[in-house]
Amino acid sequence: MKSENHPAQPDNTPERSDHTFHIPVMGSGFTIDTPLNVARYGISSVVSLVDDVIIEQLRKFHCQKANEPYEEIKSKDEDSRARRITAYLNLLDKLVKHQVKELQASPFENDSEITRYYRLLPDSSKSKQLYKDMLACNDPSQKETMQNKLRKLAVPGSIDVNIMTKLNCARYQGGQKLSKEFNDAMSALRGYAESKLDSAIVFSAGLNQQIYTYITEFKDFFIDKNDYIKKKIVLKVSDYRSASIQGKLLAKTGLWVSEYRVESGLNCGGHTFPGKGYMMGPILEEFQKKKIELIEKLHSVYNKALARLKMPPQASPHNLNITVQGGIGTADEDQLLLKHFGVNATGWATPFMLTPEVARMDDENRQRLMEASGDDIFLSKSSPIGVPFWNMRTSSSEEARRARIAAGKPGSACPKKFLCFDEEFTDRPICKASRAYQEKKLVSLETEDLTNEQCAMLKDDVLAKSCLCHDLGGNVTRPYGIDPEASPAVCCGPNIRYFSKLTTLEEMVDHIYGRISLLTNMERPHIFVQEITIYIQHMETEIERFCLKISDKKIQYFEEFRQHLLNAVDCYTKIAKETAEEQRDRLCAELQALQKQINAISLDLCPATT
Repeated sequence: MKSENHPAQPDNTPERSDHTFHIPVMGSGFTIDTPLNVARYGISSVVSLVDDVIIEQLRKFHCQKANEPYEEIKSKDEDSRARRITAYLNLLDKLVKHQVKELQASPFENDSEITRYYRLLPDSSKSKQLYKDMLACNDPSQKETMQNKLRKLAVPGSIDVNIMTKLNCARYQGGQKLSKEFNDAMSALRGYAESKLDSAIVFSAGLNQQIYTYITEFKDFFIDKNDYIKKKIVLKVSDYRSASIQGKLLAKTGLWVSEYRVESGLNCGGHTFPGKGYMMGPILEEFQKKKIELIEKLHSVYNKALARLKMPPQASPHNLNITVQGGIGTADEDQLLLKHFGVNATGWATPFMLTPEVARMDDENRQRLMEASGDDIFLSKSSPIGVPFWNMRTSSSEEARRARIAAGKPGSACPKKFLCFDEEFTDRPICKASRAYQEKKLVSLETEDLTNEQCAMLKDDVLAKSCLCHDLGGNVTRPYGIDPEASPAVCCGPNIRYFSKLTTLEEMVDHIYGRISLLTNMERPHIFVQEITIYIQHMETEIERFCLKISDKKIQYFEEFRQHLLNAVDCYTKIAKETAEEQRDRLCAELQALQKQINAISLDLCPATT
């Protein structure tokens, strides 16, 4: 955002495409090679760096497919995790650059690559308008000049990467714990830092001081002598306060956060972070009101850090973008977020699960996804890291989990160990989805002083845990024939209930930009209504656990949570009154009904409150 008093510092960033959306990370496998399918069309996407085993398998697969040389990096090789990630990202970078070169050289003919590039762009973009002008031009010389300019403007989307800061398991070799720089997240960061990519790293799941300190060891994250930052930092944040704290922490080390990516805590896919009930609208309003203040504060801290590092201060702040993702389902909602809250871009994930060109998934589970009913998509306790996780009951992973329980052998063999954090029964951390943990925990519960109801719910909590780090990867290893026996997990968000047919990339992009509609269930609630509804359901679930005295929450938590729900209703009601007349009355009525529902939630019957 540019201020009249503090214009953004030109950062010599190469031309970016005019797309106003990106494709966020989805699990460990869904978007693992998505850049190979969308980057050449100017669409940015995010690759997960959790699973270096799959990353190495995919590097071999794509090297063979592209006739590139391949030399295996074995798991026992020195620094194998970081080296695997670097090698894979360099391969993606090389292949995408080759695709872009071919696209730029293709003729402006029907169905050519460069024609597809410009057809996909939003109609409001300047590049799209130049393309239309070129098509209408009858002067051969002028037309050629315009085409040459369009070729240069056909720039790729960014190959961004994601690290969940909580997934920083220690690694062992020969029974000995390795030094902290070999922890999972640290190795992944190093793997990205040493790659050739000119893109961004997205840090999600909160602040990790160890990682934020480690990032200062890599020069590509700092501004260079040409006032350019090759590897940018993006923080996925839950609220303005978190953004301010983390941004200041990094600015103190001379690192600039280029983007704050706001995601709905619950109305999204995969892992969710409901916090204290803060919702998208009020969060974005605070960013909108305080963005200039945030930029000024961070710029001051940043320049002091540059001085300590003996680097020249920046006269004006670098660009700082605010983007939003989670639960967006229509072009109207997309435009509302862009225009009302002034965000720079939006993120679309779950709907792309039905776009085979974009998201990796085996045919069987994609078919089940298309057929999923409302009850099939549920906010589960499947995640071993202990946060709510959107899951599909009919997925192969859930079938396998239930089958193990029925056979009297609950839990997974834990083949990859990316989620090993629990030390309740062992000196060395193990995963809560593992058979080793679940067997011990179920026995332990029998010895505790619990009511039948408490014991039943806690046992369900234990048995609900899935082998996510392995099963999410099955979405790419199974269809590619790397692991035909995989049992893929499906971590779609609740938005998938309103999309139930396969689509092409063109169709999904046209849906995002309002050129067509792909909704197959016209009863879909507005994004604001959907978000509040999910939060109410989550609060009621937490109250149930609170009343059973198996929750660590306090009564003040629920009072604060309720107030944030009511604040969101007020925020969304004001916005609803500005919407088109055909939507206004229904949206206001639904918000009013939700307000009554929130006010009716009571804690008076809970014995824990007396």
